[in-house]
Amino acid sequence: MIIDTHAQLNTREAMQNIPESLMSGYSEMFSEMNRVGLGASLKDMDESGVEKCVIVAIDAETTFNYRVTNELIANAVGQFPDRLIGFASVDPHKGQKAADDLKGAIDTMGLRGLKIVPNLIELYANDKILYPLYEIAQSRDVPVLFHTGTLFYTGVRLKYGQPMPIDDVAIDFPKLKIIMAHFGFPWFYETIAIAQRNPNVYFNIAGWKPKYIPKEVVRYLDGPLRHKALFGSDYPLLTRSEVIRELHDLKLKDETLECLLTNNAKAVLGLV
Repeated sequence: MIIDTHAQLNTREAMQNIPESLMSGYSEMFSEMNRVGLGASLKDMDESGVEKCVIVAIDAETTFNYRVTNELIANAVGQFPDRLIGFASVDPHKGQKAADDLKGAIDTMGLRGLKIVPNLIELYANDKILYPLYEIAQSRDVPVLFHTGTLFYTGVRLKYGQPMPIDDVAIDFPKLKIIMAHFGFPWFYETIAIAQRNPNVYFNIAGWKPKYIPKEVVRYLDGPLRHKALFGSDYPLLTRSEVIRELHDLKLKDETLECLLTNNAKAVLGLV
């Protein structure tokens, strides 16, 4: 079983909620930033041997008027419940409403994680306004997926994507399962250190062609951090088949591939 821990819902309904003011930077970087139906996503999964995939909501309404709603994610999961795993998102600037929305997304809609993009909500991951959301996630044993590192939306500030504040979160919420997406590039040494010292922290390689992953990241995911690294595609920005093919080209240990593609995700997502 191959599990993709990070993909986007780029359906027509989701894409129409992205403000044009944000899109120019992404459009210049990724020519494939187009609408993709659920059928195309499932076809890509089938062609690459991926059995399950995480798709994520986005809520940055108060800062950038950008939302891919929890309802959209839940509806997609409802169509393919054996293949898709939905992660919620809530805007922490909405206060108690954010907490209530997260509880509803998990308890009622059946979403199984929380996605946070610090760059879009203009908060560092250790900002105390986020702590009630972490408490909810920890109490329900669902992971938090943080965007870390660079981001190509026009006008967002990279400083919020630094991994180091996540160390505080990992310490303050020791039972909270945390995923640092995109291994925090260009701060990947911080990501390595945080994942290595905190038992509850993992990282994924979403959005990166493996041939471009820094050699130090590859060395650690094929060695001391093989039990902390997760496969992610960021589909449709990259197809899953090309990422998996290039992973095999890296000549990783068999144990590493098993952990990266399957076992670690099972542990984080509660599939074991």
